[in-house]
Amino acid sequence: MTVRWGVIGTGGIARSFVGDCTAAGIEFVAVGSRTQASAESFAAEFGIPRAHGSYEDLVADDEVDAVYVATPHSRHAEDALLAIEAGKHVLVEKAFTITADEARRVVDAARRADVAVMEAMWTRFLPQMSMIRELVSEGRIGRVRLVEATHHQALPSDPAHRLNDPALGGGAMLDLGIYPISFAVDVLGVPTAVVAAGTLSEQGVDTQMGLVLTHEGGSQSMLHFGLDLRSPNTASVIGEDGRIDLDSTWFTPTTWRLRDRDGAVVEEFDGREELTGYAHEVRAFESMVTSGTHEGGPMDPEETIAIMALMDEARRQVGVRYAADGR
Repeated sequence: MTVRWGVIGTGGIARSFVGDCTAAGIEFVAVGSRTQASAESFAAEFGIPRAHGSYEDLVADDEVDAVYVATPHSRHAEDALLAIEAGKHVLVEKAFTITADEARRVVDAARRADVAVMEAMWTRFLPQMSMIRELVSEGRIGRVRLVEATHHQALPSDPAHRLNDPALGGGAMLDLGIYPISFAVDVLGVPTAVVAAGTLSEQGVDTQMGLVLTHEGGSQSMLHFGLDLRSPNTASVIGEDGRIDLDSTWFTPTTWRLRDRDGAVVEEFDGREELTGYAHEVRAFESMVTSGTHEGGPMDPEETIAIMALMDEARRQVGVRYAADGR
């Protein structure tokens, strides 16, 4: 069975995702936007046969099996529920929703409708991440005691930009922080404690944030992210007998190495690919759809909900509030 994809949204991430996945052979049959003109322009750019001038028309398209939600964070839950209610399988751009409560509503709705739903945390599906999980599980670096990861970008400072608008779920954490947070949880599990500190903009969104996560057994993660400066964007998984170092940009297909406890390189790996790598998560999601196994794998819905709860707590400590917090 070939899974036929529809796309909700025509912004920057939709362009990157569809362009990369089309080159990898993923089939897109329809796109939906808030205007017909925008949908038609996007469809023409990527060779998509049908363009819909509303999200409702997109999810009503009988030729669409699965929907990729690529709207701003503030719309993720609403648009995912729209697609689920239409009987579509749904891949939701990360961060999955604004709050853990929203995430739970989406996951519960998917279970009732017997459709697959997954957060598009594409990094987890890269071959290099599978190899790192295997090295850790085999004990190649001993017991993991520390995960370190950063994600900084110098992004638009215009107050009207979605990244700076609380009404659209702006701020560093939902856009950038999700990468190191999800990585830490992937390696060490859901934390038992969260300590957060950050800097807020005049608009009230987080421009920088640092997290210390404590995991079961006392292991920790030290994470930092921000949208107003650049950094090397590297990551390390540090164990009692060695460590794994991922080069910039660590959450994309990149080079990385396994070191012993003295820092000597034991093995080197080159995970670079010609394409960005979004197709790996799409193929995994398609396997869930065709097999009827709608949960599990590298990005299980329950873990997504736990990560959203972690981010809710970090925002509470720093003082970032969204309209969804009151719902």
